[in-house]
Amino acid sequence: MAVVQRKAAAPNGAGMARLRVLLPLPLAGAYDYRVPQGMPVPPVGSFVAVPLGNRGSIGVVWDGEADPGLPERKLKDIEGVFEVPPMTESLRRFVEWVAAYTLSPPGAVLRMAMSAPAALEPPAAKAGWRLSAAGQRARRGEGARLTESRRRVLDVMEPGEVYAPAALAAEAGVSPGVVRGMADAGLLESALLPPGERFPVPDLQRPGPELGPEQAEAAAALREAAAVRHFGVTLLTGVTGSGKTEVYLEAVAECLRQGRQALVLLPEIALSTQWLERFERRFGVPPALWHSELGSRRRRDTWRAVAEDKVPVLVGARSALFLPFPDLGLIVVDEEHETAFKQEEGVVYNARDMAVVRARLAGASCVLVSATPSLETLTNAETGRYAALHLPVRHGGAALPEVAIIDQRRTPPERGRFLSPPLVQAVRDTLAEGQQAMLFLNRRGYAPLTLCRACGHRMRCPNCTAWLVEHRVQRRLQCHHCGHAEPIPETCPECGAEASLTPLGPGVERVQDEAADLFPEARMLVMASDTIPGPAAAAEAARAIAAREVDLIIGTQIVAKGWHFPHLTLVGVVDADLGLAGGDLRAAERTVQLLHQVAGRAGRAEAPGRVLLQSWNPEHPVMQALVSDDLEGFMAAEAEQRRPGHWPPFGRLAALIVSAEDEREADRAARDLGLAAPQGEGMEVLGPAPAPLALLRGRHRRRLLLKTRRDVAVQPILREWLGRVAVPASVKVQVDVDPVGFL
Repeated sequence: MAVVQRKAAAPNGAGMARLRVLLPLPLAGAYDYRVPQGMPVPPVGSFVAVPLGNRGSIGVVWDGEADPGLPERKLKDIEGVFEVPPMTESLRRFVEWVAAYTLSPPGAVLRMAMSAPAALEPPAAKAGWRLSAAGQRARRGEGARLTESRRRVLDVMEPGEVYAPAALAAEAGVSPGVVRGMADAGLLESALLPPGERFPVPDLQRPGPELGPEQAEAAAALREAAAVRHFGVTLLTGVTGSGKTEVYLEAVAECLRQGRQALVLLPEIALSTQWLERFERRFGVPPALWHSELGSRRRRDTWRAVAEDKVPVLVGARSALFLPFPDLGLIVVDEEHETAFKQEEGVVYNARDMAVVRARLAGASCVLVSATPSLETLTNAETGRYAALHLPVRHGGAALPEVAIIDQRRTPPERGRFLSPPLVQAVRDTLAEGQQAMLFLNRRGYAPLTLCRACGHRMRCPNCTAWLVEHRVQRRLQCHHCGHAEPIPETCPECGAEASLTPLGPGVERVQDEAADLFPEARMLVMASDTIPGPAAAAEAARAIAAREVDLIIGTQIVAKGWHFPHLTLVGVVDADLGLAGGDLRAAERTVQLLHQVAGRAGRAEAPGRVLLQSWNPEHPVMQALVSDDLEGFMAAEAEQRRPGHWPPFGRLAALIVSAEDEREADRAARDLGLAAPQGEGMEVLGPAPAPLALLRGRHRRRLLLKTRRDVAVQPILREWLGRVAVPASVKVQVDVDPVGFL
């Protein structure tokens, strides 16, 4: 561990200083430590090495006074201070705020802000090559004659400059062996490379795209918000394809002109190839990235560069909120309605809501962006908490797609098929015209359920309350909740009947099989998390579609996330009713958002687009809102349904999820919590009841739901409630304030 112990003269007289250190562990608060003689007192926010039991740990010097009554003999000395910028006050307040709001230990939140501990150590110096005295003479033409390869190397080198070996060989157009041979000949000498600029500075002089009148007006408002250097939230809405990205990139540019850092949060950063290309076209350089696909070295370099203010713009997933920005001036949350911004494990938080808090604590501007904003965000805009901007038309004159419903009660698919005759004919016509089509079904795999025809046995996950999904290409059954997988058995495991297992219902693989039979000449591409696992696959898919190497796209929800396919003119939704099943509070809202986003992939260029929704319930308000393009009216009606019962956003929810490996222990703890449930005006506790996923990853789950009026603070109620019940160590109680899902 490379720790710097900064020495100084020993203090005179008084005892050694004490300070508080917060550790990235699920502990209740900071621990007191002593500053040894000869070490200056590190400032608040410093990253320090400290002993913890029989091992060492890394923590952050935290605010507040140490306990003066703690005996000296119980204190341990700080072991050293890391040479890295201290954690800013705004980030420390953010850690405390998230911990208090989510009822999480502050150390558990701090852990998210220290996600690359290797970054605390100074980067290792790397060796390169520079011209030796003999090399400089040879560069001037003095001495022996040189080969053409060696001459090219000397021509690209400047005296005194140090070059990385691989980069030098590439720039000169020679093999690395030529460079090594020149070093052996004494023409080059070894030298340490200076710390390189890994994150190039965006070109603010580079002209952006030409904006239409509505875009230019919205961009001007966002630039002004970024320039005033004060906190504020703006909701930017607009129809799909209206140029929202280009508009908020103008706010990014203004933030950089102010000398501050900008953060853009995307729900699926690893799949956002086209967004990254758009950014590079605007600024001439790529942004820094932060997501789960990054390697450990890149995470380390990025974290440290952010802390040292060497990253002007970072684009990341929700965890990027906890990076150590020294001067954050702008946070953009693109597709703010996406549930991917909610972290469901560990510290449970919604990155959209926490982005607003982070911006407030940093004195930054926050922009929430969506074509289909959440009801919570719309309500904040309507009540004046957020400013609002709207882009009513598509950029470049492209028309919105025509949306129609295929009533499957009247024109059902053929027996054993899932595509109705009108949709099949529409796809045929589209392909015949040389255009691209898309079939959308938000269900991975081949079939969601495998059933024995002989005894009715259903193939179920042994760890979860979930059916196993057949993946025919891999010849396996898989649980999409815990990852359990097993080969497709030859016989029924219940009755032993041979060849009796039958897939029920469609997944995208089954739709692909049907499409291959119906459209044998079409070149098809399946876009699902199984087939597009990361950035490289996403980039190749986007390239192939843009190059018209694909005729028919078959996709799950990942195709709804911001793709621009200029030759795609038909979108067919195989099961538009899929998301409406169950009792989820937000089922209708989520379904209309998802289908509207999917529909927005059609007709984004000159050719008009068309969207066909296969539905068994065409009278449903979701279907009617999509056909009439009246999302505003739908959301208003949705709000009126929730308002009388004080459901969000007109009330507050907090869930307690009780889980244990032993079902009786889960039931007992849930019962005790139910008996101790808080009572009072404006609050109600629902449950305990088995969770919809009553068994998940081998743990039995029970749920209780606290519902209150909007003006009631739920955290004090939850703390008091949990404090009244002794929960065994074998039972876990997870708190989810403002749940977005109820599984």
